[in-house]
Amino acid sequence: MPSTWRLRLEHALLRTWTQRGLAAWLLWPASLLFLALVGFRRLLFRLNLLKVQHVDAMVIVVGNVLAGGAGKTPTVISIVQHLKSQGRRVGVISRGYGRDGEDCREVRPDSRPQEVGDEPLLLCQATQVPVFVGRSRGAAAQALLKQHPQTDIIVCDDGLQHYRLYRDLEICVFDDRGCGNHWLLPAGPLRERWPRIPLPQAGQRQDRFMVLHTGSHPAFAGYTAQRSLAPHVVRLDGSIVPIGTLCAAGSQPLMAVAGIAQPDVFFAMLRARGLSLAKTLALPDHYDFDSLQRSVYEGYQLICTEKDAAKLWKIVPGAVSSPLLQTAEPAFFHTLDACITERLAPTLSSTHGHQTS
Repeated sequence: MPSTWRLRLEHALLRTWTQRGLAAWLLWPASLLFLALVGFRRLLFRLNLLKVQHVDAMVIVVGNVLAGGAGKTPTVISIVQHLKSQGRRVGVISRGYGRDGEDCREVRPDSRPQEVGDEPLLLCQATQVPVFVGRSRGAAAQALLKQHPQTDIIVCDDGLQHYRLYRDLEICVFDDRGCGNHWLLPAGPLRERWPRIPLPQAGQRQDRFMVLHTGSHPAFAGYTAQRSLAPHVVRLDGSIVPIGTLCAAGSQPLMAVAGIAQPDVFFAMLRARGLSLAKTLALPDHYDFDSLQRSVYEGYQLICTEKDAAKLWKIVPGAVSSPLLQTAEPAFFHTLDACITERLAPTLSSTHGHQTS
């Protein structure tokens, strides 16, 4: 499917999922089939016909029940950075959506996005902790622990519905959309029912489940996080430039590009930083930029998201990326720390060799 049609489809679905209009009602029968498939798969786990894998580390799954991007990756970055500041030994695993191949491998700072995925590459570069990708998150976790056996905590980027990996704590991320029209895919944005029904076999418990709202208007109870763009941009060589210089006299007109789930949110945040955008280009999520025509951006200074930067720089080395800053309220991290202390305290004298600080 051409990228323009894919983009139109993504935007059409996002609009459809905001209310129970005609399009949503037409898709509603398909959502019942989706519900039946989800329910049957969960039943197989409850009956132990599908097995759950345990690993020798605490597993924190960060994901969402909402399709369309709600701030999951920035949340993973903020959690990992917080855990590192607490002296924890942390690793990250991910499916690596959009990459070529399904093998299990470690992500390096100089890895190609096509080989490991754009989000895992960003996680590796932003956190500087071990990051592994694999179709099986359990296999990725085992590979990580084999190469980095002192790891205390594994943060799983996405995977709330990946029941094969046992988790000790779950963090579900929402944005201003809340639950949309409260219907399941494809009639609505939900990947599972909300409020959800825990699956104990996979380690799901209500007292080990945290909700984080990254939007400005939380639709229901949970912790909150504030998001904004950094006051600087980053060039290919890693140098930092104040964001205001992009609009200095004599500068090229500014063009913003974004291959993320909700490009308009990025464009609005750039304008909130005081930037005047001469042109915007919304692209499909995980867009590879290989087919981006020179005539589209020639004569403009390009600015993109951190997620898109590694791919765009191959085509336009002069582009700059705009880092996203996310800060959760202190109570969120207090609860996170308490859950981790409770889980890891019994391992202080274990033979696994882990210690908490």
